Amino acid sequence: MVAPPIESRVLANGIDHHVLTWDGNGAEGTIVLCHGFLDFAWSFAPFAEALAGLGHRVVAFDWRGHGESSWIGAGGYYHFPDYVLDLAELLPQVVEGPLHLLGHSMGGTAACLYAGTRPKDVTSLCLVEGIGPPGHDPSEAVGRCDTFLRTVAAVRNGRDRILPTLDAAAERLRAQHPRLGEEWARFLAEKGTVAATGPDGNAQGYRWRFDPLHRTTSPITFTDAVFGGFLERICVPVLYIADREGFRPAEEGDRLARLPSHRVLEYGGKGHMIHWFAPRELARDVSNFVRST
Repeated sequence: MVAPPIESRVLANGIDHHVLTWDGNGAEGTIVLCHGFLDFAWSFAPFAEALAGLGHRVVAFDWRGHGESSWIGAGGYYHFPDYVLDLAELLPQVVEGPLHLLGHSMGGTAACLYAGTRPKDVTSLCLVEGIGPPGHDPSEAVGRCDTFLRTVAAVRNGRDRILPTLDAAAERLRAQHPRLGEEWARFLAEKGTVAATGPDGNAQGYRWRFDPLHRTTSPITFTDAVFGGFLERICVPVLYIADREGFRPAEEGDRLARLPSHRVLEYGGKGHMIHWFAPRELARDVSNFVRST
């Protein structure tokens, strides 16, 4: 039986991060889990518990503006370099022994940027459908910046999206992810929302914990000319896991080819959220990979 995770708060880059630690044997070091866009650390729970049950020390955390971590201050935003700096200051405070970095989706992109910048600090890298978003053409830059200005203004002038009940939040998740069972959807709804209050201070229902600024369009133009330079510097073993029905950018093959050392595992029928729908299978594959490095 795996003990529940230890919850803690870690200040890194001025952001108060919410951290979960499953304190397994940890002979191989620490596996740090980086969640994806609009996700949160608790959604790794079944996967992390399975890893801990296999004898690993596991840490999951909420990125800035996600889950129970703090939002950015006035005038700030959520650019990939911000996530990388957060990670650089967080890791020394939570890692014991060698670092095995795992990123899902957006978390995988940030993990690639970190590992490419600080390759000697990482022992292995596991990317779960996390090889970057679809690339942009440089000609899109001006349009993206204009959309950024408009969407930020809309969020700042708008109101919170209120969910009347936790059941409504769970149903919203099930509508987006039909594979979700009722119990798991309810758990995610409880961990992913917070009670909302109106201007009068009275309870209104619930809202998602993430900062609404995440609903805006980033002004950054994501290009392979830049991202590929980071991938080429990742000198540690890389395991790339994806699902046949998942989120697979057209650039996936070209990006993987720029990694000096990698292998690929392909799942079927799990979709993009592999850690939700195949936690034990994923834990087994990640554990075998970590122990082989």
